[in-house]
Amino acid sequence: MLIGFFLSLLLTIVPLSGNFTNAATPTAVAPASSFTQGVQKTVLDNGLTVLTKEVHTAPVVSVQVWYKVGSRNEVKGESGISHQLEHLMFKGTNDRPVQFGRLFSALGSQFNAFTSYDETAYFGTVQRDKLEALLTLEADRMENSLIGPEQLTSEKRVVISELQGYENSPDYRLNRAVMRDAFPSRAYGLPVGGTKADVEKFTVEQVRNYYQTYYSPENATLVITGDFATEPVLKVVKETYGKLSQRAKKDTVLDNARRAIDRYSASSALADASPSSTSVAKKAPIILKQPGSAALLQAVYPLPDIKHPDVPAIDVMDAILTGGRSSRLYQALVESGLASSVSGGAAELIEPGWYEISATAAPGQELGKIAQVLQESLAKLQQQPVTSEELNRAKTQMQASYILGNQDITSQASQLGYNQTIAGDYHFIEKYLAAIAKVTPNQVQQAAKTYLNPAKQTIGFFEPTQPDGKAGTSGTDSGRTVENFSPGKPVDPAELAKYLPPATSATDSTKQSLPEEFTLNNGLKVLLLSDRNLPTINLSGQINAGTEFDGNQKAGLANLTANNLMNGTQTKNALTLAKTLEDKGAGLNFSASREGVNVSGEGLSANLPILIQTLADVLENATFPADQLELSRQRALISLKAQLDDPRGLGRQVFQQAIYPENHPFHSFPTAESLKSITRDDLLSFYQTHYRPDTTTIALVGDFDSVKVKALLNQVFGKWQATGKPPVLKIQSVPLPQTLTRLNKVIPGKSEAVTYIGYNGISRKDPRYYAALVLNQILGGDTLSSRLGTEVRDRQGLTYGIYSGFAAGINPGPFLIQMQTAPLDAQKAIASTLALLKQLREQGVTEAELNTAKRSISNSYPVDLANPSNVSSIILDNAVLGLSRSEIREFPQRIQAVTMADMQQAIEDLIKPENLVIVTAGPGDTVPKGS
Repeated sequence: MLIGFFLSLLLTIVPLSGNFTNAATPTAVAPASSFTQGVQKTVLDNGLTVLTKEVHTAPVVSVQVWYKVGSRNEVKGESGISHQLEHLMFKGTNDRPVQFGRLFSALGSQFNAFTSYDETAYFGTVQRDKLEALLTLEADRMENSLIGPEQLTSEKRVVISELQGYENSPDYRLNRAVMRDAFPSRAYGLPVGGTKADVEKFTVEQVRNYYQTYYSPENATLVITGDFATEPVLKVVKETYGKLSQRAKKDTVLDNARRAIDRYSASSALADASPSSTSVAKKAPIILKQPGSAALLQAVYPLPDIKHPDVPAIDVMDAILTGGRSSRLYQALVESGLASSVSGGAAELIEPGWYEISATAAPGQELGKIAQVLQESLAKLQQQPVTSEELNRAKTQMQASYILGNQDITSQASQLGYNQTIAGDYHFIEKYLAAIAKVTPNQVQQAAKTYLNPAKQTIGFFEPTQPDGKAGTSGTDSGRTVENFSPGKPVDPAELAKYLPPATSATDSTKQSLPEEFTLNNGLKVLLLSDRNLPTINLSGQINAGTEFDGNQKAGLANLTANNLMNGTQTKNALTLAKTLEDKGAGLNFSASREGVNVSGEGLSANLPILIQTLADVLENATFPADQLELSRQRALISLKAQLDDPRGLGRQVFQQAIYPENHPFHSFPTAESLKSITRDDLLSFYQTHYRPDTTTIALVGDFDSVKVKALLNQVFGKWQATGKPPVLKIQSVPLPQTLTRLNKVIPGKSEAVTYIGYNGISRKDPRYYAALVLNQILGGDTLSSRLGTEVRDRQGLTYGIYSGFAAGINPGPFLIQMQTAPLDAQKAIASTLALLKQLREQGVTEAELNTAKRSISNSYPVDLANPSNVSSIILDNAVLGLSRSEIREFPQRIQAVTMADMQQAIEDLIKPENLVIVTAGPGDTVPKGS
């Protein structure tokens, strides 16, 4: 369950532009009305707002319920109650006293929920025949949720585990300090998840009252998008939701009193955001000196609410400051070598919000200097109008990001729900984008003058006290954990089935189109799948130039090579390359993984030639400028420090290196020494050796003519040739550990421990793969519906999240279980996990569990295929892994074909509780005193 601590976790009205990689020429952008075309708004007699939008591009539907309640509504002493209630909404209802995650999973729903400042939202996307079932479940928990002592006690523990996990992040701790100082008397100044002190004190009566007050039909919006007929569905909605009564307490004195305080605070914030003729002294920076890996800066400025007429100009201003590599702050801070990253974003909410800028210092750089250059950049924006080139690029990025961000029906539903809940009108997006198109240079300048006022700035510095990000001491032992634990009986799916609403008559899923596959003369493999439903392009690619070729001495070489591809070619420097894409509606990224370099690109279909030409240019003509290499090396060193300071990153590295021997390609991880030793010649040699057309695969899905694309590919890649045979690694098989192995890594200053449990697993082409997937679904494929989730998370409340998975690639990757726990809960959670693995090994699974897991996977699969970005990734992966083109169509049948005999064989072969490697990273006190 997501929490909107930072608005990057939300589909906000304007995506945070620090992450923009997309753009489009203004003339190529679809009209704003396309976002709300076909939407029907219905208000039931009880006040429930219903938005329906038929989208017949795939046989799936999305159902979302948005409640107009978030941390904004919390009074003193109940910080985090909105989020606590969100967790309890999954614990069952009076008529269905079971974990709702298991019901959603049984339907094959891809589901989640989040709490933010102004709203709490629940969403699920399913095959179209499960629509009524999803509507029934959401209506049930709108009125009948179980909120009792047992549910609250276990879920409080889960929430505290979640909060302690956030405490591990220096960014989170700095943001909390800055926001409290910026908004001392407003609910927005506190973290959405609340404080541990308040969460511990919540009573059943308190949470029930909050539920009764805010989870009422007139305070909610139900959004349905996808493949359905409006009239019959509205009839079902009226029958299901129309009988729910309004429950909001009209005379909540406490709420009215708080509202009065908030109105005063809000008007103060608006005054704060206005320009002042009198000079006010700047506040001194907040300085946190705590264990951490990198120096951080965060600055916050008050903003008006979402309906203020300045909002479009503010958001264009943000795109100019932080929208991509060509943006002003990226050029001033990152390209200058002062910072390793910079981002920004405007929080425009029901009440006056804020604008936030964040930067991570490059190694050896002073935060004071970064703050100075930041202020100079903002002052320049205030003193002179922006150029027409910058203005057009910013508008283009923003317009295109909406089209690219709404390719799937889940995102379309979220867009409607957010606009209706926060702006009070689902049409808001049309007015907003129309206003964006009209923003002038003078309006941007005026917004900068008005809102980036140094006297209204709250700025915070995080100064790490732990040098070099080095991990603390570690302990190791082989043997059992000290606790004995006997798991309860697995949940019987037959028992669960009686609580499931029926699906409508099953409909034949639309048969998935297969990609066209061909190979260019130079050996480059291409997969094309035309999809004319949206004016977008999604590109996925892989080059066999992954980190498996690094070796321990030059660990990090593959990543540095991939990260430097966009830093210049024979005809374009880094900034020209960035502008080529950001001006024309395309984004292109490269990142190295174990078995290859991943390529991802997207843009509007009109800009497909730009995307392909830029890809070809960097793959054939990259020049690796020395100055850019040094900047990327510094960023890699900062990233390494952050990884070693994060229990997740350090724990995974220690786990991986415990499984794979030193001479195995999966053992190598970058070190400060290896990164510093890599030369430009190393990059050139690696590039010339491994970047070859005959080791490259490209998949394209979107709005294009296949004949024209083929001609374009032949034209731009025709001169790219390889000599000799491509490098091949012979990877040795890895035996399981002889005994159970325990490793503990200590990172000072952390609040939450992260544990990895597992060993080497299987490859994707292993004949047991489909059985392993089904087995994993039962064991830990979902933290709310699996055996591990049911026992360790739901019943005992020991972890916010526990998952298992098989990382099956071209070569066998690890089978692993991951969880986060409070330090003193780690041992109990590990003991519980081992007991569940032994139970699985000794007793196997039931026929009902097998059938439910198969249905869950195969029913969920069409939802994946409803997003063209996912389709391009699936097509690519299947090709790279050597699977047939028809795998994308036949995958559900292969899952359904798994038998009980297959399952028993998979358990016997793949579940080995006595051979596990167990790694816990985090604070040192993971073993209770006296154990």
